[in-house]
Parts: sequence; C-alpha cells; structure tokens
Amino acid sequence: MNEIKVLWVDDEIDLLKPHILFLEQRNYQVTPVRSGTEALNAIKSTAFDIVFLDENMPGLSGLETLQEIKEIQDSLPVVMITKSEEEHLMEEAIGSKIADYLIKPVNPNQLLLSLKKNLDHYRLVSQKTNQNYQQEFRKIAMDLSTINQPEEWSDLYQKLVFWEMELDNIENSGMMEILESQKQEANTQFCKFIENNYQDWFDGTVKAPVMSHTLFKEKVAPLLDDQPTLLVVIDNLRYDQWKAFEPLLNPLFKKREESLFYSILPTATQYSRNAIFSGLTPADMEKLHPNYWRNDTDEGGKNLYEEEFLSLQLKRLGLDLNWSYHKITSLRQGKKLSENFRVHKDEQLTVVVYNFVDMLSHAKTEMEVIKELASNDKSYRSLTASWFKNSPLLDIIHQAAAMNFKLMITTDHGTVNVKTPSKVVGDKQTSLNLRYKTGRSLTYNQKEVFAIKNPGAVRLPSINMSSSFIFAKSDHFFAYPNNYNHYVNYYRNTYQHGGISLEEMIIPFIVLNPKK
Repeated sequence: MNEIKVLWVDDEIDLLKPHILFLEQRNYQVTPVRSGTEALNAIKSTAFDIVFLDENMPGLSGLETLQEIKEIQDSLPVVMITKSEEEHLMEEAIGSKIADYLIKPVNPNQLLLSLKKNLDHYRLVSQKTNQNYQQEFRKIAMDLSTINQPEEWSDLYQKLVFWEMELDNIENSGMMEILESQKQEANTQFCKFIENNYQDWFDGTVKAPVMSHTLFKEKVAPLLDDQPTLLVVIDNLRYDQWKAFEPLLNPLFKKREESLFYSILPTATQYSRNAIFSGLTPADMEKLHPNYWRNDTDEGGKNLYEEEFLSLQLKRLGLDLNWSYHKITSLRQGKKLSENFRVHKDEQLTVVVYNFVDMLSHAKTEMEVIKELASNDKSYRSLTASWFKNSPLLDIIHQAAAMNFKLMITTDHGTVNVKTPSKVVGDKQTSLNLRYKTGRSLTYNQKEVFAIKNPGAVRLPSINMSSSFIFAKSDHFFAYPNNYNHYVNYYRNTYQHGGISLEEMIIPFIVLNPKK
C-alpha cells in the first residue's frame, strides 16, 4: 500500500518509540511531535492522513489542539488518546468530531485497528460487502426458482433492496450490474407469480396477503388506542425510498413493525389509495358509492373523496374516533399543517396524505433537470431523502414525536423505472396510463402484459360490457404505433406506476413508537 503519514502528538513521545517502530514496520510513516503548537505547525506544512493526539499535555491541551486542527483541516481524522475515562472528556471529544477514542496504555494492535478502521475502512467494507453479496447471490438465485408465496416474495424483495443499498455505498459498478440483472430476473419471475395467483386472492381459494383494501382493517385499526396515532400516506413511495430516509427518524422513534403489503392492480392512486381509505375493492366502491367513485374515462379528479371513504370505513369497523384528514399537495399546505399541528394533539387518529414523491416522479418525466437529478434508482432514493430531510412533513413528525404520537408510514403504490416499450392499440376510450390500459378491443403483445378479460374476477369495474384490463410487466411501458419513436424517447427511463413489478406492488407499512 502507499505509505500513510501519521502525526503523533504526545509530550512523552520518547516513551512511545516501540509503538512507532511497530507502525513503521508496517509501512506507516510516523512524525512524532511533543506539543500542540508543534502539531499545528506540522499540519500547515505537511499533508498528514491521520493524527494521534494526546489529551493531557502542557501548553495547548489535547482538546484545544483538536479545535485548532479542525479549523485548519476539518476533514483530517483525529484519534484522541487519553489516560482519563471521564465521561465529560469523551463527550467533548466526540462532539468535536474525533475519529476514534483510545484509553492509555494503548497497545500496538489497538493503534493498527484504529488506523485500518479510519483509513482503510472503505476498501475493507467494499471487499467484505462484495464477498457477502456473492454468497447471497447464489442463495437468491436458488430462491427464485422455488418461492411461490406472497410472503416469500416480500422477503426476497427486502433482500434485493438491502444489497442494492449496500452496494450503493461502495460504488462497485461490476457488482451493481450483477445485482441489476438479478433484479430483472426477479421481476420476470414475480410477474409470472402474479399472473398465476392474483385472481385466486379474490375468489377465496387461497389466503390472500394484506392488500390495499384490507390494510386499514388488518394493520391500522388493531393498533388504534388511547395513544394518538399519526398515519402518514406518502403517495408513490417505494420500499427502498423508505429505507433511504429511515435514518432521519431513528433519533425520534423506535421501530415497532416494518412489514410489506401488496398494492392492488392497477398500482395507481385512483385504485390503490381509494382502496386503502374505503377498505373496499374498486368494484365494490363503484357499486356501493357511485357518487364517490370515478372510472378512468370520467371527468375530473379520481381521488377526491378519500376523507368520505375513510369516514364510512371507520363506521363500518365500529370505530368511534376523534380524527382528522389532511391532503398535502404543496409546500404551502405542508407548512400550514406544521404550524397548526398542535391543535391535533388530542385526536386519536390524524391522517396525512403527502403527495410529493408522486409529483417528483411526474416531474422526472416532464423536466430535464429532474431527469438529471433522478437518473437512476440510487439518485431517485437520494432525492427523496433530501426532500424528506427538508420538508414540512419532517417538522410535523418531530412535533408528533414530542406529543407522544404513534407514527405509521405507508403508501398506496410504488413506481418503476421503465425502459422497454410495448406496442398497444386501443380506441379513443382507452385509458391513458403508461403501465396499464383499460378499454375495448385492445391489441397488444401477449408476452409483455398480464391481461384480465373479466375485470370483475379481480374486483375491478368495467367501463362497458366488453372492457378488459392489461398490465405492463417488469420495466415495460405502453406506446402507441403513431409517433412511436418520439413517444418512446420521451418516456424511456422515467418512473411510472400502474403495472406489475416488485417495486410497484410490494410496498411498506411501518409502525414507530416515540423514544420518549
């Protein structure tokens, strides 16, 4: 390895010669100095990789020297070495962003471990992550050929997301390509699973997983009690996006439950989010509440009555609650709710629908700057986490934690990066979504879609007697033959929803308790 330059600051440096020789034999170049002043002069003239700093020195103390070092070169790692185990010294050193903390007498192996941890950490983690994923790759590949239950698919998707985010951290393009290939194969097999099993979940022949229309009854309602609950539904939130901003909530909450459930088809707000709030399938919503339900071809907004649907569901479940509902579609609305959130402190259930992530995916389609910022799944996750960190929603959640709210976070569906066009032909009444179509006389490539000729079999409404539904699989998106090339170039590598993929259908439901 290239020689690493170590600055060692200790007023008794002569006593440490055996340790210095030990490090030099392992190709570390050690510069010994006896005071904080000498250390600062050395740092101004030499580019060191790390500093060992004695805490108890005459003249400039270790903590004073540390502060001066950080003003000169904030990114330089400093390892504090001290005889004292006093807690306040540790806290002050850690608060000053030290890289490590060692208690005298130190042995050579402690020093070596600290050097490797701080300077060789990236390479060692990268190497270990690659090895671990290679082992897991074989196991996932074997699982793909055998799994046949909804819960098994949820577990496998969690594994894929875990490894995707682990490999993100080490930026190994070769391993990431292997993972992407494995994700594609997983989505191919998952689409076959949905084709073979989805209808059975509605006809009672098998036990269905928790789905959009059963989520509230099975997951939310049993946890409603005297403790106030904040239920946040973030539109279009994938499981990996949740994992990207989860660390921001760790100081406030401890996790009570992290589970995955299945969005109904189509994986679109009109269907899946209405199903969550009504506790009904789309066909039942149309039948029981025609004044609230809107089909694809109807004019106006398609999910304008979520609050009314929720009110009816609460009555049906016999839940007499003090509750409120809020839909946030702009920064101004988010700030207003944040400013007034305290008025909801005595409610048993406060529901917030937040639309930012859905707007982000649509903006990626329409705005070149967002296409650049969210060019792949990694950057899409990063952009989501950045939004959350600076959003009024996080302010609301901070207040909820302080007021002892239980926090539930979920979504209506996910989204997938589409890359492969699939030609479709339909009449003027055909729906416009790129990942599903409903209408009459649809012409399509049968290998690239999941077709449902009888929508009633999966509790979907029919616009007319001969309507059917088709759903795009994996990363396909529908394109019309007219102006085909322009259409394909415009929509390729955008984030869409409505069809069948792990990312769209298998989505998070999180329950967190405040740490206080």
